[in-house]
Amino acid sequence: MPLLPTSVRVRLARAVPWGRRRSGPTPDIPHTAWGRPARIFVVLFCVVDLIGTGLLLLPAAHADGSGLTFIQALFTATSALCVCGLAVIGIGSDLSVFGELVVLALIQVGGIGIMTLASVLGAVVIRRFGLRMQLSVQAETRSQSVGDTRGLVTRIIAASLVCEGAIAAVMMPRFLFGYGMDAGAALYTATFHSVSAFNNAGLALYDDSLMRFSGDPLILLPAAAGSVLGGLGFPVLLELRRHLRTTRLWSLHTKLTVTTSALLFTGGALVVTALEWSNPATLGPMATWEKVLNGVFHGVMPRSGGFNSVDVGAMDEATLLVTIMLMFVGGGSGGTAGGIKVATLAVIFLVVWAEIRGHSHVHVFGRRLSNPSIRQALSLTFLSMTVVVVSTVVLLVGTGHGLVNVLFEVVSASGVVGLSTGITPELPPAAQGLLVVLMLAGRIGPVTFASALALREHTRRYDLAESRPIIG
Repeated sequence: MPLLPTSVRVRLARAVPWGRRRSGPTPDIPHTAWGRPARIFVVLFCVVDLIGTGLLLLPAAHADGSGLTFIQALFTATSALCVCGLAVIGIGSDLSVFGELVVLALIQVGGIGIMTLASVLGAVVIRRFGLRMQLSVQAETRSQSVGDTRGLVTRIIAASLVCEGAIAAVMMPRFLFGYGMDAGAALYTATFHSVSAFNNAGLALYDDSLMRFSGDPLILLPAAAGSVLGGLGFPVLLELRRHLRTTRLWSLHTKLTVTTSALLFTGGALVVTALEWSNPATLGPMATWEKVLNGVFHGVMPRSGGFNSVDVGAMDEATLLVTIMLMFVGGGSGGTAGGIKVATLAVIFLVVWAEIRGHSHVHVFGRRLSNPSIRQALSLTFLSMTVVVVSTVVLLVGTGHGLVNVLFEVVSASGVVGLSTGITPELPPAAQGLLVVLMLAGRIGPVTFASALALREHTRRYDLAESRPIIG
């Protein structure tokens, strides 16, 4: 029997681990620091954050040349880079054009960077399991190759620029002819808000966010569309481009993301509109079509968009609670949105549903969910909830604000959403510093944590006797 070619034998050897190779690193993941892209991206993220902080500290970045304080510059740079949207200054009123361009660059770098990070880590996780798993994933996602990071980065940048350009092309004529701006100002304003919308940054050139456009669908709807596209995630966008009308060719991830996102968008819009319909400080004075428009807009924005067209601080506590839950979930994996991600929520719901029905395995869309994915979803959710609770307690002790407002700001920061009840500028520097840490953790943490769990998975050579505690 003739021997297989060397390249094939090497790939098969990687696909079928032997002896100690089963629980140790494979040749696909070198032991050097450059074999750990998560660590590299975290370091680079922090370096870029500090560079942005330094640029915003320059007098040229401030509108009157006086400069920002360190915590103001750090908070603004972190919010832009983490595409969060929380602000302690007015972007359009306190910053010069140079400062605004620094913020715009940080938003773009942060949005593309996090999508690149998620895609690269996804490729590394896939490669970790050898040829058999690579071929399985390749068949599931209908991709031509697995682990082509250069191609992934190129497609991410191209998709981002195309989406941002399309949104700006819709907004610019409205700014030009509807608000009396000249061509240069209209182009600049449309570009800034399109980049902020697609990257789910939620930072606007106006101190009231988009409240002045609450009756303008040509501004609100493109902003909402950009937030939805960026929040779905690059893997889903790529697959929708290929098989938009053929849902049977969608991967399980795309089916879960699109289905769950549609339910959350619809439910969020209906609940927010119903709860705020008669609120005299928000939707109450508006015409019926404006109520629907702004209700839909605010049903989309908590998914990490961050813009607001009505005063969030004036909303009823019931609406704020619903918004907090939507912010905690966030958007799709591999995109610009934050939160625990919609696929994580879908997995947890399916686990509960299977347990209620008494099924030993979790089935959805003709597939069985793997045990590692279930454990990772539960672990990520539990840790995210722990971070939110601990941070909320710390801020409640250190500030004089109420529970709902503090919890809202904490979830908005950790979920990198950017919506605010208005208390963030009033917080002491130490509390604002905690929000900076939450934004960084919320932007990088879920991606790196989930990939770390997958890369650390190994098979034990023995198991212990099974036992069962009393639950409930």
